[in-house]
Amino acid sequence: QLQLVESGGGSVQPGGSLRLSCTASGFTLAYYTIGWFRQAPGKEREGVSCIRRTGGRTNYVDSVKGRFTISRDNAKNTVYVQMSSLKPEDTAVYFCAARTGYTCSDVPLDFGSWGQGTQVTVSS
Repeated sequence: QLQLVESGGGSVQPGGSLRLSCTASGFTLAYYTIGWFRQAPGKEREGVSCIRRTGGRTNYVDSVKGRFTISRDNAKNTVYVQMSSLKPEDTAVYFCAARTGYTCSDVPLDFGSWGQGTQVTVSS
């Protein structure tokens, strides 16, 4: 069974940094395109960043460009998102998700496997 586990969430002040991890069990993460999504209370789930299964091409939503960096460590079967210069509007539950397709997507329905989410709170 495919399983994804997110970690690294927490509470930080505006301008702070966090690194979220998405670790897979039961499958090899390198064979999947991985997306990070977030969902704030009362809002729809939003695609934040994505990294392709091959080539390493990455995508970012405009609101996080220049602040977030997605990467993968295939040896650790883990995908990361480094978040810097965090803002209160980044507060949300962050999820990672996997899809077998080669291209990135910001559509949640395009991803078949999901983690349970990790809370990120940015507040002074």
